[in-house]
Amino acid sequence: MNDNILLKVENLDIKFNSDEVIKNLNFSVNQGDVLAVVGPNGAGKSVLFRALLGLIPYSGKIKWNENLKISYIPQKFAIDRELPLSAEEFLSFKKKSQKEIIDVLVSVGVGAEHRNEPAHQLRHITDHVLKQRLGWLSGGQLQRVLIAWALLDNPDVLLFDEPTSGIDVGGEETIYSMLKKLHSERKLTMLLISHDLNIVYRYANNVLCLNKEMICYGSPATALDSSALVKLYGDEAGFYKHEDHHH
Repeated sequence: MNDNILLKVENLDIKFNSDEVIKNLNFSVNQGDVLAVVGPNGAGKSVLFRALLGLIPYSGKIKWNENLKISYIPQKFAIDRELPLSAEEFLSFKKKSQKEIIDVLVSVGVGAEHRNEPAHQLRHITDHVLKQRLGWLSGGQLQRVLIAWALLDNPDVLLFDEPTSGIDVGGEETIYSMLKKLHSERKLTMLLISHDLNIVYRYANNVLCLNKEMICYGSPATALDSSALVKLYGDEAGFYKHEDHHH
């Protein structure tokens, strides 16, 4: 496999009993790509991620480069408010030093709204989040803690299932800016499932349109044309089309 290609998927078919969820899917991911996977509900997006992680049976080929570290951040899960586990205890399962944990929390923007504070003040804010129970964190804080958890392994590839589900629009913007920053600082390759085509135009260099089979694949500006959107979303396509994508 070409050194630059991290992942090659060939003739991928996935069935649950007789229900064909994905058929004859072919695509590849290069090092440093940000690939967005888009499509309506039930199109097979999360199923594709589970297959890429080797969690479900499939036919066809999924070939990752050897020795890659892959981290996966699932769609936001609800954590019981009464779960007696603090963010710090959760992150310490990774067996990293306190400094590494704090550094990664700062890098994912915990306390981002105070980023102009002096360093010791930022540590204090990070500390405050660490002491909180997981179930007491806001949606945005919890998502950042989950991303920090994934980054503590120093992955080469990050898979995100809807990075911002359950987060308000302002928070959504900062999560994506933070992902963009991580992408450039850590030379990460990212695969993300997103419903927001505006985000796809702005942050992804490649897009895979999926509705059980591949509808389109390529750079967002060229692949997401109106015929692809109609095939993906039917009559609602106009709602998804974003007017400001010629950049």
